[in-house]
Amino acid sequence: MNKNNSLRACITLVASFVALIWAVHLFCVVTGVDLYWLGVLPRSISGLPGIVTGPLIHGSWQHLVGNTLPILLLGSFLLYGYPRTRWWALAGIWLGSGVGVWLFARSSYHLGASGLTHGIFFYLFIGGILRRDKRSAALLMVAFYMYGGMLLTIFPQDPSVSFESHFFGALAGGACAWLFSRKDPKPPRRRYSWEGRSASGEDDEEEDPIIGDQWKQ
Repeated sequence: MNKNNSLRACITLVASFVALIWAVHLFCVVTGVDLYWLGVLPRSISGLPGIVTGPLIHGSWQHLVGNTLPILLLGSFLLYGYPRTRWWALAGIWLGSGVGVWLFARSSYHLGASGLTHGIFFYLFIGGILRRDKRSAALLMVAFYMYGGMLLTIFPQDPSVSFESHFFGALAGGACAWLFSRKDPKPPRRRYSWEGRSASGEDDEEEDPIIGDQWKQ
């Protein structure tokens, strides 16, 4: 396996992103600078940059801590399980959730990485259903066991929580999963010593190119 596709490398990459959002919030706390204006402000020209910068900004320590572990775990699952489409999926989720919020959300600043976490969860969830290989199914089950509650948090609950970020993140993740479901190679099927193989390494049940079906006559 390519070193860049190892689980350790994937965790390191995601941990670097987590360190970045922690550094941004620590900067705000230490300097007293409030970067809320870098969030998404729907239907406002000044709020357009928030589509890119919004996931980096968090309103409180509680907000940041609540997003940290889901980003670390789900992000690592995505990078490890989908090596060919992972960056396309992340870009689609990041931009898709932000654009959806900018177009349709309530007129207030929306910030934080919860749109990313919901998008990645739905990518793993729907991708596992569509692909049905062992790795995708395993990632689906682990993600659902740990964060299955995200299926419900895409709906309005707490007025102070941007359910719109959750909803459009989930929508973007599901759309990316559908678009990219056939792009990643499935893990090779493990073969056991008792399974028949020909001397050339091909399956014994494969039709002989010379004999064909002459034996039936």
